[in-house]
Amino acid sequence: MKTESPFAIINVFSNDKISAKGNPSSVILLNDNLSDHDLQAIATELQQPATTFLWKTSKENEFRIRWFAPDAEIGLCGHGAMAATVFLSNEFSEIAQNGLKLIKNNTVIESGIEGENQHYTKMQNINRDSQSEPPAGLEAALGKKIVEHYATENKNIVVLEGEEELANMKPDFEALKEIDVFGYAVTAPSSKNDDFVCRTLVPHVLQLEDHATGSTQAVLVDYWANRLNKSHLESRQLSPRGGYFNAHHQKDGFKLVANSYYRVKGTFHHH
Repeated sequence: MKTESPFAIINVFSNDKISAKGNPSSVILLNDNLSDHDLQAIATELQQPATTFLWKTSKENEFRIRWFAPDAEIGLCGHGAMAATVFLSNEFSEIAQNGLKLIKNNTVIESGIEGENQHYTKMQNINRDSQSEPPAGLEAALGKKIVEHYATENKNIVVLEGEEELANMKPDFEALKEIDVFGYAVTAPSSKNDDFVCRTLVPHVLQLEDHATGSTQAVLVDYWANRLNKSHLESRQLSPRGGYFNAHHQKDGFKLVANSYYRVKGTFHHH
């Protein structure tokens, strides 16, 4: 028997003024617990950078959440969390007015409506270790001089000298695959009116470079807030699609505010 589930594809972290298209995520609200195999098969079929699965819980404003890329489950997906917030705010607008909670294992992401066509997520900072030497081969693989390097439990922070170096960086992904690090939040000071720029490299997964990455903000916001002595930070992700981020550094984490738009809205049919 086929089941019908509410479904959308939503672009988040977009900004028309700077032609940033943002990052798309499929979102599906499920009634049933599907197997990991079935969840992965759906994500592979949809071929979006992330597919976000949601389930209701016994509390009306709390939803379980999981994210899958076409080739693997994602531990933390900031753009998927933001897409889920947009979707739930559309499906359950009255509930969303008072805030939502997205729950994955022990992680709780608070989110909700910020304003007209704007939504927010509150996330924990991803802790960084003290400054360290880059892994052997990293500088050569990036083809750029590394100014600072910090290991984290998610993506390592790699700081370059300026925006131009980051924009024209052409990573050697085959060389990066030889290094036992999951990914890199490569960043530099902005040459424009915002605070910093970044790129997200994930050499060990199919995508290689992400479009606009919320988890990279979780790595970088605390670094730049301390470096610039600012609590409100605006930044751009220099991927071909482009991403725009509006972050508020807080004592216990940070708040991301994003623009978004629906690309597809309808029903997903599955067994």
